[in-house]
Amino acid sequence: MKKVILDCDPGHDDAFAMMLAVQNLDVLGITTIGGNCTLENVTKNALKVLEVLERTDIPVFAGHSCPTTVPLVTAPQFHGETGLDGPVLPEPSVKAQDKHAVDFIVETVMNTDDVTLIATGPLTNIAAAINREPKIVERVKELSIMGGSVTYGNWTPAAEFNIYVDPEAAYRVFNSGMHVKMSGINLTRQCCLTAEHVKKFREIGTKAAHFAADLTEFFIDTTIKSASLSGANMHDACAVAWLIDPSLIKAADMHIDIELKGELTRGMTVCDYRHLRGVEPAVDLCREPQMDFRGEAPNAEAALELDFPGFMDLLYKTLKNYK
Repeated sequence: MKKVILDCDPGHDDAFAMMLAVQNLDVLGITTIGGNCTLENVTKNALKVLEVLERTDIPVFAGHSCPTTVPLVTAPQFHGETGLDGPVLPEPSVKAQDKHAVDFIVETVMNTDDVTLIATGPLTNIAAAINREPKIVERVKELSIMGGSVTYGNWTPAAEFNIYVDPEAAYRVFNSGMHVKMSGINLTRQCCLTAEHVKKFREIGTKAAHFAADLTEFFIDTTIKSASLSGANMHDACAVAWLIDPSLIKAADMHIDIELKGELTRGMTVCDYRHLRGVEPAVDLCREPQMDFRGEAPNAEAALELDFPGFMDLLYKTLKNYK
């Protein structure tokens, strides 16, 4: 199994990312970052999720509590005041490690071959690790993130939440030379769970499956109320699923940069997808290149299309494999 470090801010969809990761990947550690909720809460949430999954052997390391240059923005309207409202969760039987998340990331990458990073929150910890030890850029196999968008934003018309929270960190990461796989909201909106999926989770019947059902019910309710959507998008799970089964996602190489100064566009992932522009007006961007690259050389893979039935098969199988 691929060796990974999961940097996250649980978060209902982060919990799904954790469920997929610890069953299908070799999770060396989980690091937390202030994002969906405060660092204290998301760290405790990570420990609680591992408690439910009976994987308290995986160490948790708390990271940065706020972005590089601006105050922390959180999302209680979607995730509740604790960051993981809804399910009744056990208190953690273990504590987070004393070591800082950035130290853990740097030391692990420098001493372990072929480590993949997964980031499903703001990129503050990852940027700080690159700044601490630039050699990790060459050591990291790849970085799979949930964040950004090839098209529109969700927190603002132009910016997705995770990038908006700390665009300076995202700028550092995308311009570091590290191989980035970006699951933006143009892709993750295709991963939409509804009441029918909740019913299936209940039928599976494992503790993890009931946990998934509770998470989804709460997230559906807040998503409908806050965003007028028809279901709950499990954004963060896509960044993990891409690593477990690359065939689930169609992606395209493109150059991606981060807007830092725009009055209306701060935090926008500016994606150069002009090479995906075809002759059919109804198709915004084709899945395969239609012409040569026009601008700077690609620095990332941007996810475009999700095999949602295949994703659900993976999720159902994962939930069944828990006790």
